[in-house]
Amino acid sequence: MRQLGQLETAVMQHLWSTGRPVSVRAMLEALTQERALAYTTVMTVMDNLHSKGLVAREKQGKAYLYTPVSSRDEHTAEMLQEVLADSEDRTAALMHLVGKLDASEAANLIAALSERVDDPA
Repeated sequence: MRQLGQLETAVMQHLWSTGRPVSVRAMLEALTQERALAYTTVMTVMDNLHSKGLVAREKQGKAYLYTPVSSRDEHTAEMLQEVLADSEDRTAALMHLVGKLDASEAANLIAALSERVDDPA
């Protein structure tokens, strides 16, 4: 999974924030509030996201309705996993990331890691 392009990101952001299946027409209406786009452009982007496995689609009448296959947080975690996989020293990369966390984020991370160590399932 590579990083998404600008329009792909806008589509995914809208799908995640909407929380319900979205047609190409509805997506076009949402996105054209910020910039002019052609229906076919949005349709192509949504089809590409489907081909990449990032969205599922279900036929409704003549149109498809699209939904994300994972949450925004799950997608972010997958992206972080890929970035870490490219690092020569995964632990060092993680340590740099941890060093950039604020106190409450660090506390939440410590709590999550403690739960994981207590229940390694």
